[in-house]
Amino acid sequence: MKNSVLMAAALMAMLFGSSFESRAASLVANIDISSQTMTVRYGLSYYRWSVSTARKGYITPRGSYRPQRTARMWYSRKYDMSPMPYSVFFRGGYAIHGTGAIRQLGRPASHGCVRLHPSNAAAFYSMVRKAGFGNTRILVTN
Repeated sequence: MKNSVLMAAALMAMLFGSSFESRAASLVANIDISSQTMTVRYGLSYYRWSVSTARKGYITPRGSYRPQRTARMWYSRKYDMSPMPYSVFFRGGYAIHGTGAIRQLGRPASHGCVRLHPSNAAAFYSMVRKAGFGNTRILVTN
C-alpha cells in the first residue's frame, strides 16, 4: 500500500511538472496595430517592441496564427528582393522579420509584414525555434 501511494505521488509530480513546463515554454506574440507594438511572453519573460505594420494601401492580416516556417535570411521575391532577416512566416507570405528601416518603427510603413528592429527579430526568431511552432501563438489585433 505504501509503495502504491509513493508511486502515485511520483506519477502526479511528473504529470504536473511536465504540464507546468509546457505552459512555461509557450510563446505568445501579440501585435497591436493601433499602437504599433508587439508584446511577447515567453515563459516568465516579457518583452515589448516597436513594430511597423502595413502602410496605407496594404494590410497586415488580423487573427490568430501559428508559425508556418522560418528563414534566417529571406529575400522578398514580390518586393525587389528586399532582405527579410530572421523571418517567421505566419500566413502565406506575411512574416515577422527584421528591417533596416529602424527609423520607421512605431508607425505603419510595410507592405503588410510586421517589421522589427533586427536584434529584436533575432531574439524572436530564436524563441520561436526553441519553443517550436506548436507552442507559439501569434495574435494580430487592432
